[in-house]
Amino acid sequence: MTTFDKREEGFERQFAHDEELKFKAIARRNKLFGLWAAQKLGLAGDDAEAYGKEVVLAGVEGQDVFKKVRQDFDAKAVAQTDHQIRRTMDDLLSQAVAEVKK
Repeated sequence: MTTFDKREEGFERQFAHDEELKFKAIARRNKLFGLWAAQKLGLAGDDAEAYGKEVVLAGVEGQDVFKKVRQDFDAKAVAQTDHQIRRTMDDLLSQAVAEVKK
């Protein structure tokens, strides 16, 4: 194996590792986001956990979790602006990244 091949293999491993961490961080953010939204929707306990899992699954299935929560908020007349929701998503992503890196 040449030096070039070793470098290429190293970059590929690093890319795969980075993508795995990114996936875990986004899934964790979606869980935290779902729990936050559940609280705003007046859900607690098992219902809140179920809603959090629903948001995670929506993200894994390629759905826009922002739109899902926005629609749920609109259906229940929860007063949150798009900016507030996106800001919370950003804050929770930072928290999720820190948790995944631990």
